Amino acid sequence: MYKLFSFLSFFIFLTTHSQSNTDVFLFDLKILNNSIELLNHRNISSNEGYDSQPSFINNNTILYAGTRNGQTDIVKYDINYDSKIFINHTEGGEYSPLKIPNKDEVSAVRLDKDGKQRLYAYSLQNGESTELIKDLVVAYYTWFDKNTIVCAVIEEDGLNLFVVNLKNGTSKKIQNKVGRSFHKIPNTNLISYISKTNDIWQIKSLNPKTGSTKVIANTIKNVEDICWLNNKTILSGKANILYKLTIKKDNNWKEVTDLKSKGIAKITRLATNIDSNKLLIAADINENTSVETSEKKEEKNTEPKTNTKISKVENIVQEQLEAYNKRDIDAFMATYTKEIRLYNYPNQLISEGQEPMRKSYEQWFNKTPDLKASVKKRMVIGNKVIDEEEVTANGQVFNAVAIYEVENGKISKVTFIQ
Repeated sequence: MYKLFSFLSFFIFLTTHSQSNTDVFLFDLKILNNSIELLNHRNISSNEGYDSQPSFINNNTILYAGTRNGQTDIVKYDINYDSKIFINHTEGGEYSPLKIPNKDEVSAVRLDKDGKQRLYAYSLQNGESTELIKDLVVAYYTWFDKNTIVCAVIEEDGLNLFVVNLKNGTSKKIQNKVGRSFHKIPNTNLISYISKTNDIWQIKSLNPKTGSTKVIANTIKNVEDICWLNNKTILSGKANILYKLTIKKDNNWKEVTDLKSKGIAKITRLATNIDSNKLLIAADINENTSVETSEKKEEKNTEPKTNTKISKVENIVQEQLEAYNKRDIDAFMATYTKEIRLYNYPNQLISEGQEPMRKSYEQWFNKTPDLKASVKKRMVIGNKVIDEEEVTANGQVFNAVAIYEVENGKISKVTFIQ
């Protein structure tokens, strides 16, 4: 019975967090002597629902768990182009995405609709998934190397620490009662984790090869989310305050900055890149606080302009997809401008204006009772949404790419690539 309760507790955790309004923020870091300054912040998810658990693939690419169509999937975000793409298309929800070392794959905890929870690998090329660990219910984890995973596993007595070797198929239990924050300590062969065996939680190191552990420091009271700035300095947050602790130098956690003015109400997850010049913060957002961007400091009470635009662009494309699947011609056409133009790639005009488009799609809806389109991958760049779609029609399945261009909140141009 307790085992069932333990599993359901984590399931409830995932589902309740997937419904909360969290976003992912990106900051530049400026480090001088012992001071840390956060600059040029932006909300990179800017999306209703749960967007959290960020990590870096490299200095220019980010992964996070993001919400679409009421489901949490893996998002890949490009910093240079301010663009995002969903890399998977399973029916389950994906959490805690991380790049797998030395492979063109990412991993994530998947919670399927039937309640099954396992760790999977996903190809960055086509999103195809492979189960990594069959006999353990992994809740949180990190990679030590391409064959070794350090993870919190759900068991009868809660979350317990395991080291799993994928190459030889072995797993070893290290400790009971651990938290959700796992990080490789920079320039070492150690992994940090949160021990909850005492009333005061502790940050500990683990050598996955030997199994030896060592206490590093105490956490901020009742806070288990940290990340490493370098192998001496740890970052953590409580409410909207970011703190730092430099080992063997700081006697206690020291305040870095108050992030309330950035729209952050409660810091939940943190991650830094390899060069330690960028910081990701996942946080509950402050609905009553305006977000002030570095580009528009003089404009108060506005969200970051680029990301607001991206969110609206994606929303209207999603609305047309849902109307398409319902075969609701009025709702479908309402997402397009009066001058809507349809093209076959690269520039063959096949329709212009609402009237011929409505007539064509109305006939298509009426004669295709099994019509259904699903998005396998989606990329958002400026005012363009690029969807790789799988379409079922009259018992057949085919794939296509559609490039949607949005102006003033409606789709003005679509280019199809067969």
